[in-house]
Amino acid sequence: MEKLTGLKKIKTAVFISGTGSNLKNIIKFSKIKKSPISINLIISNTCLAKGLKYAEQFKIKKKIFNFKDYNKAEKKILILLKKEKIEFICLAGYMKILSAGFIKNFGKKIINIHPSLLPKYKGLNTHSRAIKNKDKLAGCTVHYVAAKLDSGKIILQKKVKISARDNPASLKKKVLKQEHKLYPAAIMKIFN
Repeated sequence: MEKLTGLKKIKTAVFISGTGSNLKNIIKFSKIKKSPISINLIISNTCLAKGLKYAEQFKIKKKIFNFKDYNKAEKKILILLKKEKIEFICLAGYMKILSAGFIKNFGKKIINIHPSLLPKYKGLNTHSRAIKNKDKLAGCTVHYVAAKLDSGKIILQKKVKISARDNPASLKKKVLKQEHKLYPAAIMKIFN
């Protein structure tokens, strides 16, 4: 990624499907002076995503896409990203898998946060899998998005200890707290 020069911030879209806690955190990060990004667009695959409320709260353009026809939806998203001059994408709890063609259009300009210490526990149910396997550590990973699920180059990781009292919900809470620190740090690392 290029180094950020001057006052120009990188026009960024955030893709969400859920509550948007990472979205809110990224938006707040984008508002600080040293942040290299500005959030210009929020995209979701569902109108039920609670995180869409942050579009109104922070006055950011939002768009919801119907994925009944996957190819058509992705083409429409690419057209919108081009129209809005989006240069960078952050996936934050986005529950659709981007096609290889979509990823190719952006190269190393799409990142994701995943609630495990990749390459362990790709996909869903990461916390219950870590507990079931009696792991001592869990955590989160920010990585570049590649055609293969959760397999892109790792940018940063943050570990948390799994206690004997942890269950999937308590572990999720501990990991999410670290996600909120890790995502901005990873963005800074990319652009510095």
